[in-house]
Amino acid sequence: MLTDLIASLHEDDTDPALPGTTRGDLARLIRGYAVALAAEGLVAGDTVALAVRPGARSLATLLAAYHLGLRIAVLDPTAGPEVVRARLALAAPRLVLADAAAQAVAGWAAPLARRAHLALPDLSTIAPVKTVGRRLPGAPPALRPLPGRSPQPYDGDGDAVVVFTSGTTSRPRAVVHTRASISAGMAAVRDLVRPVPGSPVLGGTFFVLLPSLAGGAPVALPARRGLRRQLRSLEPQAVYLTPPQVRAALADGCRFTGRVYSGSAPVSASLLTAVRRAGAREAWGVYALTEVFPAAAVESAAKSAYDGDGDLVGELLPGVRARVSAAGEVLLAGPTAADRYLGEQRPAWVATGDIGRVDGRTVVLGGRAKDMILRGAENIYPGLYEPALHVPGVELALLVGVPAGDGDERVVAVVQPAPGTAPDELREVLREPLARMGSARPDAVVFARIPLAGRSRKPDRAAASALAARLAEAGPDRRGGAR
Repeated sequence: MLTDLIASLHEDDTDPALPGTTRGDLARLIRGYAVALAAEGLVAGDTVALAVRPGARSLATLLAAYHLGLRIAVLDPTAGPEVVRARLALAAPRLVLADAAAQAVAGWAAPLARRAHLALPDLSTIAPVKTVGRRLPGAPPALRPLPGRSPQPYDGDGDAVVVFTSGTTSRPRAVVHTRASISAGMAAVRDLVRPVPGSPVLGGTFFVLLPSLAGGAPVALPARRGLRRQLRSLEPQAVYLTPPQVRAALADGCRFTGRVYSGSAPVSASLLTAVRRAGAREAWGVYALTEVFPAAAVESAAKSAYDGDGDLVGELLPGVRARVSAAGEVLLAGPTAADRYLGEQRPAWVATGDIGRVDGRTVVLGGRAKDMILRGAENIYPGLYEPALHVPGVELALLVGVPAGDGDERVVAVVQPAPGTAPDELREVLREPLARMGSARPDAVVFARIPLAGRSRKPDRAAASALAARLAEAGPDRRGGAR
């Protein structure tokens, strides 16, 4: 798909690609950066580390690297300098491409950046650095788009993108997608989003934006401020936002058009229903991993109608296969699956870490295997019961374990009320869902804002457990009463 996208961009095309950038502008940038990267002596199979904010230049640089058969290693400035250094040592880039903002985070603005939880090591200690975009005084040399004929496109498979996920400083872990798996994933997104040429798509990841561009739709990144105005102005045919972004948009009074997709963190039926009430024609929850993007999807009507145990994440997308291990973990495979973890052998199946079941092609999750709570002699998987807590007025809810001594745990429900909803209003509403939990019924219920972490702003269970321990110190309440 990416090869076809690059070939479809013509330098005389005046149709919009991104705000302020035509498809012709993008074509010129891709050609210019491909010429510049080739002039650096880079050849197919070489790794380039990328620390450039999303936008036309980062998109063009990524596509130029793909055109040449290079491998892109994506840097995450929220991971911390030691982790980033260890990750880059594993990826072994020949060149680091960084914009002025990334260089500031790694240099003169480091003290200020740390307050925003951003940090990068001195990038020049890892590999030669080139500046993409505006170059500040004293910065490394610029990688400027060069004139000339575009190099011949690389024709073959091989590594395309390295995305770092979990792991430690001593043993970083990185997902490697090949050109084939990237193209298959983007084809799956295209078929799910169904972009119509000429009508905007709003999204925050290249996995969403590139298939839309390939379908002839202009794309835009969500505004950090002024999203409500942006949605009103663009009237996008499709929107992709993470659940925290959706909750913030709803709280700000945003109105939606067309189809809205949300993923990268658990998506509740109540959240999708709220999106429909805010004007969306369809609201979809997307089940995706860095290793398999996307894997399954469910529309709000089907999710709201589901009344079984666990979290319905939907129907497997075409080509994706699933089975359940002997330990109850959902395993995935298919053309959209990553090739391997960097430095490791290729697995036959991707271990999701999710407990669940597969009925035909329908996937229902029961929570993360590592999130299991041990109370008494019973294993409790929070994901089986958390969907029942998302009643009207609840914005987010978790079940967490709080140490109770002797290796035992108490079960505490941490409930985040929706804006404008008082905890007292929720006590009676939650009484029946709590009663239906049987032996998994929580020892206490606390009302608080749930901590989030990571790039996708997922609920931070460890921090929520610590918060619950502080708020539920009064002791066990087997009635599930609120404290």
